[in-house]
Amino acid sequence: MLVKSYGAAVQGIDATTITIEVNVSLGIRFFLVGLPDSAVRESHERMLSAFTYNGYKFPKQQVIINMAPADIRKEGASYDLPLAMAIMAANNQISDEKLSQYIIMGELSLDGTLLPVKGVLPIAIRAREDGFKGIIVPLANANEAAVVDNLDVIGASNMVEVVDFLNGKNNLSPVHIDTQKEFSDRCHYIDLDFAEVKGQENVKRAMEVAAAGGHNIIMIGPPGAGKSMIAKRIPSILPPLSLSEALETTKIHSVSGHLNKGCSLMYQRPFRSPHHTISDVALVGGGSYPQPGEISLAHNGVLFLDELPEFKRSVLEVMRQPLEDRKISIARSSLTTEYPASFMLVASMNPCPCGYYNHPEKDCVCAPGAVQKYLNKISGPLLDRIDIQIEIIPVPFEDLSMKQQGEKSAVIRQRVIRAREIQQERYKNEPGIYCNAQMNTRLLNQYVILDDTCKNLLQKAVNLLKLSARAYDRILKVSRTIADLDGSETVLPKHLSEAITYRNLDRENWAG
Repeated sequence: MLVKSYGAAVQGIDATTITIEVNVSLGIRFFLVGLPDSAVRESHERMLSAFTYNGYKFPKQQVIINMAPADIRKEGASYDLPLAMAIMAANNQISDEKLSQYIIMGELSLDGTLLPVKGVLPIAIRAREDGFKGIIVPLANANEAAVVDNLDVIGASNMVEVVDFLNGKNNLSPVHIDTQKEFSDRCHYIDLDFAEVKGQENVKRAMEVAAAGGHNIIMIGPPGAGKSMIAKRIPSILPPLSLSEALETTKIHSVSGHLNKGCSLMYQRPFRSPHHTISDVALVGGGSYPQPGEISLAHNGVLFLDELPEFKRSVLEVMRQPLEDRKISIARSSLTTEYPASFMLVASMNPCPCGYYNHPEKDCVCAPGAVQKYLNKISGPLLDRIDIQIEIIPVPFEDLSMKQQGEKSAVIRQRVIRAREIQQERYKNEPGIYCNAQMNTRLLNQYVILDDTCKNLLQKAVNLLKLSARAYDRILKVSRTIADLDGSETVLPKHLSEAITYRNLDRENWAG
């Protein structure tokens, strides 16, 4: 008897429906074809144990299974449940009436318990697009799939519940989530607050400017000055995720298996902080079976690289193209996968190997030329993509001992949101441009028009501070953001002056 059930394969952050055809006939062999990997082929043993444990009979005949389309590689143990249901239907142990109405996914343990699987959100979206009535998944994945409306999401804890549901013996109620209400209730939650940061007002201002314009930023300062503390609070001043951004971000984390158990949707912007020993593939994504890397997991959020010069140069250089294109393409012989990678890069570094160059109290003990050599670990092309470079000095005791808290993140966030709204209106007819950091030369010439006073100021700054040529565009972009925060239609000298102060590393002889 020939029976069909349906699963899905995830490629990139999208899913493709997989048709599982099972034919039980005379013979004794078991065949599984359709480009399955080792985990899929091993499903035979898991199904055999689960059938026996729960009192079901595995066919003692020839079983031929085809997973179509046959040119798409099938990976992982998530096909255990649809394979088992199709085999039972072909062996007349369950009705095949409902099989065509649902996409089924789930990993079987040896006793038939259903274990959670990756990529359920894109699979649920594909099920709705392909006109399926619903999706049957492990109970741990039900909330994640229930984000998709107009789709019956059936969560089951073991294969017995699925069998009874397909046979009409029990009515597993579809899981429902009010996505809009749940999202609106949680998207404004702030965990870490800038009010907890003592002093460092100039650095907090630089962070506000960076968040308002989507600018990449690097902090240079000695150990213990507060670089990591400040960086971890940046998501609290970024605009809250929109529902569409939350769905896209959740899809990436779902595919990679980083979504928390029982979580339905990501409500906060991601903050990723990989260790400096990370490999190229772990940062940008890839592998034998491509998976999203840290830059994609930071999509719509913040990628924090602490101790930037300690990262391998090859690791840093692979970020150059994603920083420009805001996406990463992973090419393999059989397929090309594209992951989104629109993130805000926040980096920090010590000014020298000992960490105390330019320290107000401690002396630097580095050898002559060591400071410049340390800085040269970061290539010019990468540094060129960092708009704001800010020095940070230790907080004096007087500021640390103050009981009065600083400005709250919620207040800063409101200013950032207003500036982003101005930019969204400005670039509404520019596809792919959402903030000032993404402006090209044409848009710079259109929206950053300097009067004679500003031109003279910029000329003096370039000549006096020996600013490099690459600083020119960055200063204009940052000054446009500062003007937006100020609610000004034009860039004024005060906006330009502040932007110039954010190019510390472009000053000639900065490193001695």
